[in-house]
Amino acid sequence: MSLALSGIGVSRGVAIGKAHIILRGSIEVLESAIPEHLVDHEIVRFLNAVDSARLQLQAIQKRIPANTGVDIAAFIETHLLMLDDAMLVTIPVDLIREHHCNAEWALKLQRDAVVSVFEKMDDAYLRTRRDDIDHVINRIQRFLLDSNQSDDKGENIVMDNAIVLAYDLTPAESVMLEHQGIKAFATECGGPLSHTAIHARSMQIPAMVGTHGLQRYIQDGETVILDGLQGVLIAAADEQTLDYYRERQEKEFQRQIELAKLVDMPAVTRDGTAVRLMANIELPEDIDAVSRTSANGVGLYRTEFLYMNRLQPPDEEEQYDCYVGVIEALKGKPLTIRTLDMGADKQAGGIGVCSNSALGLRAIRLCLKNRSQFTPQLRAILRASAHGPVRLMIPMLSNTSELHEVLALINDTKISLQRESMAFAADIQIGGMIEVPAAALTAADFASHLDFLSIGTNDLIQYTLAIDRVDDEVNYLYDPLHPAVLRLIKMTIDAGKVAGIPVAMCGEMAGDPRYTRLLLGMGLSEFSMHHTALTEVKSVIHSSSIEALKPLVQELLDHTRTGQIPERIESLNQNTF
Repeated sequence: MSLALSGIGVSRGVAIGKAHIILRGSIEVLESAIPEHLVDHEIVRFLNAVDSARLQLQAIQKRIPANTGVDIAAFIETHLLMLDDAMLVTIPVDLIREHHCNAEWALKLQRDAVVSVFEKMDDAYLRTRRDDIDHVINRIQRFLLDSNQSDDKGENIVMDNAIVLAYDLTPAESVMLEHQGIKAFATECGGPLSHTAIHARSMQIPAMVGTHGLQRYIQDGETVILDGLQGVLIAAADEQTLDYYRERQEKEFQRQIELAKLVDMPAVTRDGTAVRLMANIELPEDIDAVSRTSANGVGLYRTEFLYMNRLQPPDEEEQYDCYVGVIEALKGKPLTIRTLDMGADKQAGGIGVCSNSALGLRAIRLCLKNRSQFTPQLRAILRASAHGPVRLMIPMLSNTSELHEVLALINDTKISLQRESMAFAADIQIGGMIEVPAAALTAADFASHLDFLSIGTNDLIQYTLAIDRVDDEVNYLYDPLHPAVLRLIKMTIDAGKVAGIPVAMCGEMAGDPRYTRLLLGMGLSEFSMHHTALTEVKSVIHSSSIEALKPLVQELLDHTRTGQIPERIESLNQNTF
């Protein structure tokens, strides 16, 4: 009889393949006594497991293309270095000798001791390195526990056509798995806006999160079906079910062929309204993919990735060189650079954040607090603006006094550059992100002082609804269609129109084709998203009429109760204009 597990579908598509379970979050270790005459054998067993883990990482490292982001390369290199560290290798050996305990237990004791030290550190970035400790130790433990990997020494780790089932995956881990040839993945935890979910969409493979019971009900190696659209994982499927999903796969393949035909076509509605489709990028390496999708430019460049996986922040020259490289690669298309947005779920060395960074010292608040680190970034952005069209965007504004402080600092930076005879675009456009309900409610005030606004829906939704979008316990409440969220979005768009400045959207909502018609009807004319979503959103734009959508969307905003909105949106999307 078939078994179906439900979760949250985060990347559409259907995959059929063998389950490969790496539920590292569920490793259990028991203590056992080792007789005196077997202690040396136990030590050899431990060291062999360390060697196997090292060989496995080295094999993964060789398979990753040279143009993979530096954060992924640094992730693997860090873990390789840790496998040579006495902290994780020598001390467990000493514990085995001293306590006559099994290698698994010695490694667990050392893990607990190290993590305890890390958690007491004042530096938030260093506290987060406990995750690296767990990743490396769990990799060794899997070899010790003979979890279907201990005999291959890492050379035989290709997982072509595998469907990975895991407790959770970091972005770096998911990239490593991508280059090992996986077909899809499902995780026990995570929400629709977790980094795991967002990265799955960028990989363009079917994926689901929040799939409880994976380890309990699914056997390693059995054939499973993963439906990333509906959020369903099926095991022990009969032939009729398999045929149905094979047909779904073929339809999806044909749909992708049709979407590919839209790449070089302009985004214009049926009634002739041009819509700007921009791309979000995180690394300079993303530009090649952006160019292939014919985006109108970059609507969001997340600069914090320059600061991650390092102990010291990048200096002005490093940032300047990086920005100029992106500008030149865009060949005249505009680049919107967001100033540093550290805090919340992103932390970096040399930049401290508070314990509750989602509501505390993050983004522009953190930058204004650390001007010695913020000013070099402003200088680098301004200098780079001399090389092509650049817009500067300020994240997480919440009041206009904060904005005036930033604008004054930008003006002082311009004066300083003039004195040094350094070129920059004097008329560089300055914009602000609307991510906080307070900013949306006072969007008209911000619009009167800025050249453009950009709605960051990921944070706007979680702050409006008072839920952590990556918390597995409450992420089911994350709702882009909540009336309060829609009203804040509409309020921001209207404020931009009154002020005569453009309003864009750069959150995940902008790249979700289910909401494209809704946003068009609300008056949004600039969308910024991951490049993989561009053609799908473009296809919706081509089939839509702004004039027909406006009254329907206005009626929805005026009269719809919360429970009715999804049905109205579905009806809106099925309409032919």
